[in-house]
Amino acid sequence: MNQTDESATKYEGQLKEEIRIGWPMDHDAGAGLLNPYAQTKVGSDTIFAWLARYQNAKAEGRDAVNGTIGALLEDDGNLAINAVVDEAIRQAPPVEIAAYAPLTGLPAFLDLAKTLALGERRSELEAMGIAVTATASAGGSGALYLAATNFANRGDHVLLRDRHWGPYKGFLAGCDLKARTYPLLPKPGSPYPFVDIEGFKGELAEMCQHQDKVMMWLNDPAHNPTGLSLTADGRMAMLGAVMESASVNENVGHTLLIDAAYHLYAEEPHGWAETIHDAMTNGWPWPENLLITFALSLSKSHTMYGLRTGAIVSIHPDQAVTDRIATVMGVTGRQTWSAAPRVSQYTVSELHASDEGGAAWSTERDRLQSLLTERRNALNAACEALNVPLNPTHDGFFAWLDHEDPGQIAEACAEQDVYLVPLTGGVRIGLCAIPLAQIKRVAEALAHSLN
Repeated sequence: MNQTDESATKYEGQLKEEIRIGWPMDHDAGAGLLNPYAQTKVGSDTIFAWLARYQNAKAEGRDAVNGTIGALLEDDGNLAINAVVDEAIRQAPPVEIAAYAPLTGLPAFLDLAKTLALGERRSELEAMGIAVTATASAGGSGALYLAATNFANRGDHVLLRDRHWGPYKGFLAGCDLKARTYPLLPKPGSPYPFVDIEGFKGELAEMCQHQDKVMMWLNDPAHNPTGLSLTADGRMAMLGAVMESASVNENVGHTLLIDAAYHLYAEEPHGWAETIHDAMTNGWPWPENLLITFALSLSKSHTMYGLRTGAIVSIHPDQAVTDRIATVMGVTGRQTWSAAPRVSQYTVSELHASDEGGAAWSTERDRLQSLLTERRNALNAACEALNVPLNPTHDGFFAWLDHEDPGQIAEACAEQDVYLVPLTGGVRIGLCAIPLAQIKRVAEALAHSLN
């Protein structure tokens, strides 16, 4: 066995251990010890369950294709790692590895997080009077938790697209919140091809009738699970709808959360900052009851999956508001995970502190992005040739096939040893894990399953 094979085997072994979190159990066991919500936590994660099926096929010696996981793999099956980030971590001083970080995050990291969220428009937005605050979190998931537990009233609904990352509902349920949805794609004839503005407006208006706080979660760009990214016109229409709703419903707090987990692999990584800047430049008034916040993750952008580091970045024209949010988020983090890992905050801050370091990271990021672009282009071309009605997909880790019976499609693909993930309303195709040479085979499996 060569070094590459050994690395791939080791990685698959680690994933196999993760899968065990959902092993079968007696649902009545511990009933006298667990609270009612805890007792609802049963079964295995759908994604890891399908990963296990792929791994079993490989263990049996079959030529299986893995389109299940949300981690970027090289074409040889090894975990893709930004070599510049990896080297920087290994060079970190021991104290930066071992010590606690400040509860809200290292100051240099918090400054970087603001720039990662807003890009080159940060300074211009700040010059316009927009206050920006950031708090380090335990990955992008930690940022979502900070939002869920602080920006909505218990028992309320949070607005999502009807195609969304499955764990969203778990985050919400853990905070006694429920999901309300609107369609991912609009009806034919809409001027905005990748967002159902009318559906969004309708659901938001309904929520405002029953809640004094409304929160919207929007995974954009590079949406998980579809790879969809909004256009500039689509972003502006959505921002306009939110601002209009906040203006009309003055007594309802509005929070628009941009889940930017994959944004640095998108063609327009800071499109939302551009849209907000354009709106402010055109004189759009920012309602006092509107907050825009970004959930950032270093897992994908800096290939730091296991170091669990991210940030929540919030913007508002009143600094008193952002100062209060910073306090609340810091206290919440302290009462949850205490402090996010220091070494990752230190490493990326040092890396991006110089033009040379930032450029080196960008070069590696561009290389990884090209893997995704090549695979996506190949899948789009193969599906078009085979009349597979793949959903529009632009950026990030995934592609998507909408279908009323996703389980049937996934099972039919599995019979051909192509393993994908059935989710609500369709099948997620993990481009991030599929070697370029196997893309055509995935398209063929989908075509066969549809026939």
